[in-house]
Amino acid sequence: MHILLAEDDLILGKFILYILEKAGHHVNWITDGALAHKEITAAPAEYDVLLLDWMMPGKTGIEICQSLRQSGYQKAIMLLTARDDIEDRVTGLDVGADDYLVKPFQKAELLARLRALQRRNEKQLQQDSLQVGPWTLNRRHSSLEADNGTEVTLSPREFQLLDLLSQNKGTVVPRDIIFDRIWGRESDVSLNCIDFYVKSLRQKMQLVPGEYIHTVRGVGYKLEE
Repeated sequence: MHILLAEDDLILGKFILYILEKAGHHVNWITDGALAHKEITAAPAEYDVLLLDWMMPGKTGIEICQSLRQSGYQKAIMLLTARDDIEDRVTGLDVGADDYLVKPFQKAELLARLRALQRRNEKQLQQDSLQVGPWTLNRRHSSLEADNGTEVTLSPREFQLLDLLSQNKGTVVPRDIIFDRIWGRESDVSLNCIDFYVKSLRQKMQLVPGEYIHTVRGVGYKLEE
């Protein structure tokens, strides 16, 4: 993989660089957030994964992640941080990070998380759009539009969840499968985050009345028209 590492701690940065290069990855290490953001936006297709430190001079990892997602950036993003409170983790995921690794971490955990992100990168979209009752899920632009012209904006996680349920329309998708496909088994985020995003999707889709996402108690969720 080609990875951009944005980390201003020189000791930690050298350690991560050594780990990644020894594992066969190509790494561009930048120590300033603003410069990292400029590099990514100049060549958005260049990197398979972004490793962004939460706190950096110039621009924080959170600011970079949020800006990239708002501009439609779809590649994998992992935040590196010493913040391990649940509120901070939710903040990181809500701005569009695919994963969240708390410092200090072990080499094996970092590489396992990267493998999980790589598996998601390798899953190519087969269709540009999917139909969800009166809604059309545009997979190219990560948007949701109803037959009557109503359009809602989806966060990266909301899009991933609705996309997964749409691909399995009429079939119950277990919670552990949802968690594995979207966050990865190695993630230390709680399973309860699934409920948060299901609730958010339901609220947005209620702009066109109907029951689309059904809860199968004790198992998971099912999308029906």
